Parts: sequence; structure tokens; C-alpha cells
Amino acid sequence: MAIVITDECINCGACEPECPNTAIYEGADDWRYADGTELEGDVVLPNGKAANAEESQEPVSDEIYYIVPDKCTECKGFHEEPQCAAVCPVDCCVPDEDHVESEEELLEKQRFMHGSE
Repeated sequence: MAIVITDECINCGACEPECPNTAIYEGADDWRYADGTELEGDVVLPNGKAANAEESQEPVSDEIYYIVPDKCTECKGFHEEPQCAAVCPVDCCVPDEDHVESEEELLEKQRFMHGSE
């Protein structure tokens, strides 16, 4: 499952640079599928959603840092644990019960965004 940042977030920004998928954005910032990935142009995501990787997307939150569920892999394929949760000083990076995915699905998403190694 993806990780979500709860409203206990103090906007310290410690999590953002730790994300290998560039899935974490500051509140009110637009995001793109292409940010920090190999995605470009029109793509069909592993979940079947079609998108243009370079198109700006609406922020998930206007007030606190947020994680884009379609880009979050819980750091699978990069690290043994979610790095945002590891560095968060207030423990507000928690599993997102609304976006449950298996380890296989998370690894597929990681390979999709970053290419096969």
C-alpha cells in the first residue's frame, strides 16, 4: 500500500528529498508523473489509468506535504523500509489504508517508473 502523510505533519520537509520516486510534494505544489522518473509523454499506469507524464496535476493537499499514491512504492526496489517514515520526526508517514497494494504490485510500479534493471 502507499504511504500517506497525516495532518499531524509539521511541514519540516525532511521526507521530500528521501523519496526515490519523487512522490512527495510540498502542500499546494503541482506534481507530475515525470518528476524523478523515466516516464514521458502519454502513459498507461500499471493500475490502468492513462495520463500524460509531463502534465501538471492538482496538489493532493494545499496545506501539508503530501504523497502521490500512484508514485509511492513504499520504497520497494530501493530500500527495505519507507524512507519518509524513517526520517519523519513526528511519525506522520503511515500506511494508506485507501491504497492497498501487494509487494508485487509495488515492485511492478517501481519498474514501470524507473525501467527494468
